[in-house]
Amino acid sequence: MRRRPLLAAAAALLLSAAQPAMAQGAAEGPVVFAAASLTDAMRALGETWRARGNPAPRFSFAASSALARQMEQGAPADIFASADEPWMDYVQQRQLIVEATRSSPLANALVLIAPADRPAPAITLDRNTDFLAVLGADGRIATGDPSNVPVGKYAQAALSWMGQWEKVSPRLARADNVRSALLLVERGEAPLGIVYATDAAASKGVRVVATFPPESHPPVTYPFALARRAADDQAAKGFLAFITGPEATATYQRFGFGLRTP
Repeated sequence: MRRRPLLAAAAALLLSAAQPAMAQGAAEGPVVFAAASLTDAMRALGETWRARGNPAPRFSFAASSALARQMEQGAPADIFASADEPWMDYVQQRQLIVEATRSSPLANALVLIAPADRPAPAITLDRNTDFLAVLGADGRIATGDPSNVPVGKYAQAALSWMGQWEKVSPRLARADNVRSALLLVERGEAPLGIVYATDAAASKGVRVVATFPPESHPPVTYPFALARRAADDQAAKGFLAFITGPEATATYQRFGFGLRTP
């Protein structure tokens, strides 16, 4: 006859123990899937957001392709920030984002880099450039894998425009994201790399050799959108409005991003 009161007491104890965890979960900020090249700017904006009394956003940084595929497989992203339009198109076609929230507020440039502690090669990026002459017998160019990583796709477009793709593609060091490509050049494992201007600016281990002509590749733009699973999530909506709004402008400019008008 005493079993029910004991069970009720045990249930009450379990409920009491669960409440702090539930409250903690409710206070968690939105999950943001962002391109690797946005790492520094997003972390700075996240800290500003948290300092204002909002729940800290939780970031996952990787190649846009990897993040888009994770979303397709059910990963719980609330916001997606891609380094190119095609991968945002990919998740939009699969109805994984709220289309009306999509915007592309940022731009970037594509640059050629070399290790900072080595003499920089003299090179002009135009249709007369001979990369093989610069690379030597066994030198490689580090960039993202052109089959799926945005920076690699931009690199392929630029090299194709220059008439160099067929010659250079066997000499690519294909990284899984732009920060990995940057690291290969920092370590001297590749004498040249093709990355975004913002990533080059964030590293003391590389120097910019030249900037690719804008006409050599599609514009480097960054589309942002709310994930469909967060369509009614006010915290996610609020953070998306913050990182795509005018208050974020100075932070993006500090990290070298260009701004696009709607």
